Amino acid sequence: MCGIVGAVSTSAVNQDLYDALMVLQHRGQDAAGIMTSHAGRVYLRKANGLVKDVFRTEHMLRLQGNMGIGHVRYPTAGSTSAAEAQPFYVNSPYGLAIVHNGNLVNADVLKQDLMQSDHRHINTDSDSEVLLNVFAHELQQLTKQVLTPEIIFQAISGVYQRCLGAYAVVIMIVGYGMVAFRDPHGIRPLIYGKRQSITQPGRMEHCFASESTLFDSLHYQIVGDVKPGEAIFVSLAGEVSQQLCTDRVAYNPCLFEYVYLARPDSVIDKILVYQFRTFLGKTLAEKIQRQFLDHDIDVVIPIPETSCSTALTLAQSLGLHYREGFVKNRYVGRTFIMPGQQTRRKSVRQKLTTIVSEFQGKNVLLVDDSIVRGTTSREIVQMARDAGAKKVYFASAAPEVRYPNVYGIDMPAANELVAHGRNVEQIREKIGADWLVFQDLSALYAAAKQGNPDILHYEDSVFTGNYITGGVTVDYLENLAQLRGDIAKNSGQQLDNTQIIDLYNS
Repeated sequence: MCGIVGAVSTSAVNQDLYDALMVLQHRGQDAAGIMTSHAGRVYLRKANGLVKDVFRTEHMLRLQGNMGIGHVRYPTAGSTSAAEAQPFYVNSPYGLAIVHNGNLVNADVLKQDLMQSDHRHINTDSDSEVLLNVFAHELQQLTKQVLTPEIIFQAISGVYQRCLGAYAVVIMIVGYGMVAFRDPHGIRPLIYGKRQSITQPGRMEHCFASESTLFDSLHYQIVGDVKPGEAIFVSLAGEVSQQLCTDRVAYNPCLFEYVYLARPDSVIDKILVYQFRTFLGKTLAEKIQRQFLDHDIDVVIPIPETSCSTALTLAQSLGLHYREGFVKNRYVGRTFIMPGQQTRRKSVRQKLTTIVSEFQGKNVLLVDDSIVRGTTSREIVQMARDAGAKKVYFASAAPEVRYPNVYGIDMPAANELVAHGRNVEQIREKIGADWLVFQDLSALYAAAKQGNPDILHYEDSVFTGNYITGGVTVDYLENLAQLRGDIAKNSGQQLDNTQIIDLYNS
């Protein structure tokens, strides 16, 4: 989960890119970067940290040009060093820079091919640098003639033939323009907007971004979502060309975007995230009425903030009081991202405090968007008990997260997922709730269909284990467990094959 933006304007884009990254900050708090282009030169600032801390006045003044790209990161592949923050740049051909949201599942194979066959050196462990070099190689093979949109689209066709996984991409081509494209399944979001130029009446300015909400603040009109397998090129003069670059297309956006990742005021693939989440509140209420007909819930309390709209609708549907019993510290990162159980436990107490009067002597139903590792849920249940709750019930707006995510969300190791290999009763015992209810997967599909009936299937691998792109083998998952699992992160030690298999099967 990262946030990306790219803009081609008639005036300096540095401030717009900064403002856009501030809006996208929820998609990554690990690092931020902006690269702009002016008069054949590129200007870059990237570093670890929040947007407001990475960019100072002196950095903004150096980011010259009417074309640029930006990125906010939390890491899903590679290390957390500033060198692996985006954008990435290669100088041949033309000068290319990339921002990428997603994850390539065949990055290791591509990296070997780039070294052995394409003679391109990869300097980091980031799959985004791999993707950039694949595009650079494909483009270089075709540039014996004048660069045109058709040649760019042909190079992207080559990318589609080589790259497996999820990728929403914006690439800046120095001196020419910018191209945006999405993987053939459309797993990660990418939205296109435009606006009238103030400085040059009659000219249009163009923007691509991970979520639609920033277009409102920057006064862009939404043109639509970049379609799966589609590429859109915008020249420096503002001319637009677009083409479907592969015939192997399926529309399968990520369901977890709507459950947890996106802002509620965003519209992604024509689905309003807020409406999606309120719909889940109704279906979850219906399931509680079926399973716990004689429930004794006194009050519904959301775990802020993603679950608030779901919890409010649930409370209204059940005729119960809705109260906000937790106060959130907005300056602590998302806990399921953090390595290490102890780190997450400590972070929960820093992130949330209780309003004791809302719990004392009551049977409370806590509502969260999902349960991933279970550490956060268990700590929150205990906080409710410490605040004086008589009984603590728990409802998840999402189904059980049983499988690792390989498409750009940091849920890598199966053994870290509390639902992996456990039934609902066993999960309930792990988090310490008096009873526990999960949303049905069919409800997520119904919520999505309400927003966009034309999309029939979604990327739902964390719930089903169905990896739609192919290329996700047991060996691949075991490697992820080794590279990204808590044990590897905390100890820095490599695990042998027996340990990895035990980890995955535990």
